[in-house]
Amino acid sequence: MPAVDFDAERTFDADRFVAREAVRTDRTKVVCGYFEPGQFIPVHAPESDVVVSVRSGTGLVREGDDEHRVEPGDVFVVEAGTPRGIKADDDGRLEALLVTAPPPTDEEHGPVREGLRRGEFDPGA
Repeated sequence: MPAVDFDAERTFDADRFVAREAVRTDRTKVVCGYFEPGQFIPVHAPESDVVVSVRSGTGLVREGDDEHRVEPGDVFVVEAGTPRGIKADDDGRLEALLVTAPPPTDEEHGPVREGLRRGEFDPGA
């Protein structure tokens, strides 16, 4: 079983969040997510469950119409088909481990690409 070295994967980008894929199988995808202040994964609703485990920093996790404040040690689960997104607070970096099951398809990540292109956290709003 592969080990995930969160510190070794750490990479930040001034232009957009970084998702470092650590493990991928047919059933699961594990990503180390690194966000500069204010960066985000746009709201999208793939047919996969996601577990978000916050390692450091603060921000919010969108789950449907609800927004949850997050901090280190928080773990959130968002069910498949539910709109979700993650955003770092404007005053600091956010690091989180993201586990999706099953891995989202490329088509399901279309709203993510569109939101990043337009600079919108909720491209469907």
